[in-house]
Amino acid sequence: MDLYPKISVVIPSYNQGRYIEQTLRSVIDQGYPNLELIVIDGGSTDDSVDIIRRHDRHVAYWVSEPDGGHTQGLIKGFQRATGDIQCWLNADDLYEPRALHEVAQLFVARPQARFLYGNWTWIDRDGNPLYYRREMGFHRWLWLYAYNYIPQPAAFWRKDLYEEVGGLDSRYSLTMDADLFARFARICRPHHLDRPLARFRGYPEQRNQSHRADSDREQYDILCRELNRRVGAVEKISLGLLARLVRFSCRALRWGSPRIGGNLRQTWASLVSRDKST
Repeated sequence: MDLYPKISVVIPSYNQGRYIEQTLRSVIDQGYPNLELIVIDGGSTDDSVDIIRRHDRHVAYWVSEPDGGHTQGLIKGFQRATGDIQCWLNADDLYEPRALHEVAQLFVARPQARFLYGNWTWIDRDGNPLYYRREMGFHRWLWLYAYNYIPQPAAFWRKDLYEEVGGLDSRYSLTMDADLFARFARICRPHHLDRPLARFRGYPEQRNQSHRADSDREQYDILCRELNRRVGAVEKISLGLLARLVRFSCRALRWGSPRIGGNLRQTWASLVSRDKST
């Protein structure tokens, strides 16, 4: 593989004029030599289009027109993408400096890797850091029952993997990332790159915050589909709490350290065994 494989970054946007300039600059200022930047705007009525035009020479393709929503916009963007590595960055999120370089280096060094994710920092609407989230490795049981802890803006995959699973599913308007990652994980094991790769902007108006009930329903559908059975309320709540506790313990105690007690090791071993049996 080329030392600088082409990376396609798709930015979906709708009326994000307050943030999209910062988002575009965080991609362009990477200085990555083989970048394909694609912007899909859903027909914004604010100053988003003027901002996109200012960066036109750095953008491989952009369009501003009404579409069927966030997922449909992403699907449209990836249909245009030609990069060996793919990802998307929402128009209010940011990449850390040199994130694309680090991602490319891992994919080049590990040809068998097809899907990876890194760490991320939560920021407020003004860009002030709230806290740094150092993620853990992927464990299917924890991921299914706790929550989707793969940070979407810090996730990258090979184009052939995206095509193999059939791409994004338009039926998921809020948890399209979890749906896609679940299907990726059926085929290959996600790699965790222990580096800060992205900044996620959190604020109450976000779709996943303002439509929490719909998001939870979609996540529940994914859980039942991946386990190939209906999950009852008692199981979902009890195992969800246990999964969050184990996840918290693993992260807090730096899982794998000699300081971790034997009881936690036994608990983890039983969960891994259960994971393999599901």
